[in-house]
Amino acid sequence: MLKAGIVGLPNVGKSTLFNAITKADVLAANYPFATIDPNVGVVLVQDERLYELEKIINPQKVIPTTFEFTDIAGLVKGASQGEGLGNKFLSHIREVDAICHVVRCFVDDNITHVNNKIDPIDDLDTIKMELKLADLEQIEKRLPRLTKQAKQNEREIVLELQALTKIKEAILNDIDPKTVDLSEDEFKQIKNFNMLSLKPSIYVANVADFELKNPESNKNYLDLLEYAKKDNTIVVPISAQLEMEIAHLDYEDQLLFLDEYGVKESGLNKLIKEAYHLLGLRTYFTAGVKEVRAWTFVEGMKAPQCAGIIHTDFERGFIAAETIAYDDLIKAGSRQIAKEQGKVRIEGKEYVVKDGDILNFRFNV
Repeated sequence: MLKAGIVGLPNVGKSTLFNAITKADVLAANYPFATIDPNVGVVLVQDERLYELEKIINPQKVIPTTFEFTDIAGLVKGASQGEGLGNKFLSHIREVDAICHVVRCFVDDNITHVNNKIDPIDDLDTIKMELKLADLEQIEKRLPRLTKQAKQNEREIVLELQALTKIKEAILNDIDPKTVDLSEDEFKQIKNFNMLSLKPSIYVANVADFELKNPESNKNYLDLLEYAKKDNTIVVPISAQLEMEIAHLDYEDQLLFLDEYGVKESGLNKLIKEAYHLLGLRTYFTAGVKEVRAWTFVEGMKAPQCAGIIHTDFERGFIAAETIAYDDLIKAGSRQIAKEQGKVRIEGKEYVVKDGDILNFRFNV
């Protein structure tokens, strides 16, 4: 399962947001380092298509796909040198696939800020610098040995040396490592380093509930949007407190509640969708009388790989995939009519699965 880490300075709303995500009750205290251990929560990915399929198939159960969020304790300036709770948490971030940077845009005198001022850009710069410094430390430990080994002229060693040198230079010159021109082969050689500064990111702007309808009324949010344009990062406005309040309501009641604030969708739903998209994730479905189920796959996967997500035997003994596009089934109203219309196809091993495909795998082990 792919996962995103929720990262930010202390008291920006990370744990409140995490509580809302998982309907869990991790400690959300008003002091730094209230989150001592990384908390992991699995959330359902709300996909309206599942419920449309349910109407047609009428299965015994419906199973959405899931996404994992990790709440990582508040970092502070100097974390890469062990300040606060330091390196322990940087290691937790290495394990996630994407980073959700929560930054505080709301003003509330009752909630302290670790720097005694509300400045989302400064907060982001602090955290991103700590991530870069942690990567730099890792690179500098590795380079002396690599430099010696590179004299043997082994291709893989040379590629690794080139890649790490480029990233080191970028960090030292205050250039975003994500903009470094790495070849596919260079990137492969450093994949195991799990570089923090190379992980895809989303900025989560924690605003006041009354600002949700028009977050642009918040100057801090506007500043964050401008900042995000420079590094091509998505910004999702959320009121963590409001999300917490509606977390225990069912979906219909949530929508009614949100309507009072002039918004149509919860911030969490937006965040999950953006995180899903950021990681190149897509959804295919299996649909039968027993269950209609959503499965997560990575864009570009072929039919046998997607079959293997259900069970390795499906991939090993793959013969074919009976395939119908979601839109075609919805238009037809039933699988039988779709078949009569020629919309059901038999696809082989080279078929690249598309988002929304409804698949029935044929295999023989």
